[in-house]
Amino acid sequence: MQKNIRNIAVIAHVDHGKTTLVDALLKQTNVFRDNQEEMFQERILDTNELEQEKGITILAKLCSIEYKNFHINIIDTPGHVDFSGEVERTLSMADGALLIVDSKEGPMAQTRFVLKKALELNLKVIVVINKIDKPDARVDYVENKLGDLFLELATKDSHLDFPILYAVGKNGTVFEKLPQNSDSAGNVIPLLEAIVNKIPSPSGDTTKPFKMLVSTLDYDSHIGRILIGRIHQGKIKIGQTLVIAGKGGDMFKVESLTQAKGLKRTSIEEAGAGEIVALAGNDKANIGDTVCDPADTVALIASVVAEPTIHITIGANTSPFTGSEGEFTTSRQLQARLVRELENNVSLKVEQLSNGKFKISGRGELHLAILLETMRREGYEMEVGKPEVVIKKIDNVKCEPVEEITIIVPGEYSGIINQELGKRMAIPISFEKNSKNEEEFVYHMPTRAVIGLRSALLTLTKGTVLISSQVLDYKPLGNPLPKFRKGALISAETGMAVEYGLRNLKGRGISFISPGTKVYEGMIVGLNSRDQDIEMNVCKEKHLTNHRSKSHDGITALAPDIKMSLEKSLEFLEADELLEITPKSLRLRKRHLTDLARRNNRKDTTSSSQAEA
Repeated sequence: MQKNIRNIAVIAHVDHGKTTLVDALLKQTNVFRDNQEEMFQERILDTNELEQEKGITILAKLCSIEYKNFHINIIDTPGHVDFSGEVERTLSMADGALLIVDSKEGPMAQTRFVLKKALELNLKVIVVINKIDKPDARVDYVENKLGDLFLELATKDSHLDFPILYAVGKNGTVFEKLPQNSDSAGNVIPLLEAIVNKIPSPSGDTTKPFKMLVSTLDYDSHIGRILIGRIHQGKIKIGQTLVIAGKGGDMFKVESLTQAKGLKRTSIEEAGAGEIVALAGNDKANIGDTVCDPADTVALIASVVAEPTIHITIGANTSPFTGSEGEFTTSRQLQARLVRELENNVSLKVEQLSNGKFKISGRGELHLAILLETMRREGYEMEVGKPEVVIKKIDNVKCEPVEEITIIVPGEYSGIINQELGKRMAIPISFEKNSKNEEEFVYHMPTRAVIGLRSALLTLTKGTVLISSQVLDYKPLGNPLPKFRKGALISAETGMAVEYGLRNLKGRGISFISPGTKVYEGMIVGLNSRDQDIEMNVCKEKHLTNHRSKSHDGITALAPDIKMSLEKSLEFLEADELLEITPKSLRLRKRHLTDLARRNNRKDTTSSSQAEA
C-alpha cells in the first residue's frame, strides 16, 4: 500500500557520516541476524573495491528496511562533488531526503549542491547534524548556517519547515534534542519516527497505464539487463507487455520483477505506483528512458545532469613496453569498454577522435581517475594525456568553468594558502576565523587552476586542510596559467634502474622509481629541482677498479622519494607528456621519447607559433 511506503535519499558532503548512519539504520532494524558478518562491519553499502580503499561512496546504492508497518527504501548517494551525476539521476526516486551535516564543518559546497537538487524536486528534508561528539563541534554555528542556506535555496515556504535531529553515527544514536552528553545511550528510533511521520508517502495513480523512469541499471548473467526505477503510475506484474517510449515501439515482456529487501532483492508478483522496483526483459533501455504500457507512450521528463568540466584524451598504449602487462590493448577494445561505461555513468561523455583516440569528459579529476583505475584493474592498457578543462563558446566568446573553493585550515597555514592560491589566479571572496584557531577561506578560481590544488595544499599543510568546491558558471577564458611544477628527470636509456644511477638522480631532484624498475628512453623517472627537463642514465652502474671486483649497485632497498598514484600522476602531466597505465604499472613519459624527436617537436611548435603571429 502506498501509505505504508517511504522513499528517502541520504545526501551529504563527503565524510559527513552518511554511510555510517545508514549502517546504524540497517543494523538496528534487524536486517541482519545478530551473528551475521555485516553486524561487525562498517560502511556496509560501500561494497565496491575502490570505495573501500578510498573510504568514499562512488555509486548510489538502494536498500530497504522495515519499521513497524512501513517499508522504507533508502537511496545512499555519493558525497563527493565529482560523482554528483549519481545524485542527480537517483533523487527522482525519492519523496524525501535526509541531509547529513558534520557538527564541526557545517554546510560545505556539496551540501549546497545536493540540498538545491532536493528542493528543486520538492523533496521533504530532514536535517541530521552528525558527529556531535567531536570535541570542537559547534552545533549552534551549524544550525545558523543551515538556516541561511535554506533561506537562500528555498523556493516554497514549506521548504523552510525542516526538522533537525542530532546524531553520533558511529554509535548509532540519534536524538530529538541536543543532549548534554553526546555519549548518552540511545538508538535510531527518533530518526525512524521522523521518517514515517515527516516524509510523505509516494503519490501516483494506480489506475492509469504503467509508466516508470529508468534511474539506474544492473546486470545479471542469467536474465540480462535490469532496469531500476520508481513506478510513476499504474501497476506492473510478471509477464506484462511493455514498451520503451520513443524507441521504435518494440514490445517486450517482463521476465523478472524484484524489490529491495535489506541489501538483497526479492521476487514479487506485482507492484504499484510509488514503489521502487527492478525489472528485466529488455536489453536496449538506458538510464533516462521511460518504460511504459503501450496504451500511454508519452515519455517522462528525465533528470538533467550537469555537463562535464574536465576532459582527457585516452588511446591505445604506444610505449616500448606495450602489450607486456595488459590483456586488452587495442583501440577497438578501449572503445567497446567506454561504450559500456556510458550505459551507467551518466556524467561521462565520450568522443572518438580522428587519430583513433578518445576524448573522455567528466565532472572532475577523481571522476576520471576512478574510471581509469577501474579499467586498469579489468586488464586494460592505455595512455592518457594531461587533463584539460572543457571550453565552451557562449555568444561567440570562449568561456571556461569557474569554481567556488572553500578551504578550512589551521591559522598557522593561512599565509601559505594565500600564496598558493595567488599563483592560481584565485579571487578571494570571504574570510572567517573559526574556533580552535581555524580559518575558513572562500575563493573563486578557474577550474584549470583547481587541477592539482588538493594535492598541493595537502602537502603544504601537512594533511590538515579541508577543501570543497562547486562549479559556479562559465566565464570568459582568462590569461594562461604559470607552470606549477619543476622540470622532469627523464631516463636516457632503456634497461633496469640500479642503485648507483638513482643515487645520482637524487642529487638532482626527487625520484619516482626504485632500483629494479624497468625503464625506457623518454620515461619520466623523477622531478628536477630546477625548471628544465634533464636526461639521466638511471641504468648506469658504478665503474669497477682493480681494488674492487664486485659491484653492490644492484637491486637494493633504495625507496622512491614519491610513490605516484594515478591521481597524482594525472596532476603531474604537462602538455608534452603522457601517462602509461597498465594493470601492473603507472609510467610517466614524454610524448616524444628521444631527445632528437623532442627537439624537432619544439622547433615545429615554435615555427607554427611564429607563423600564426
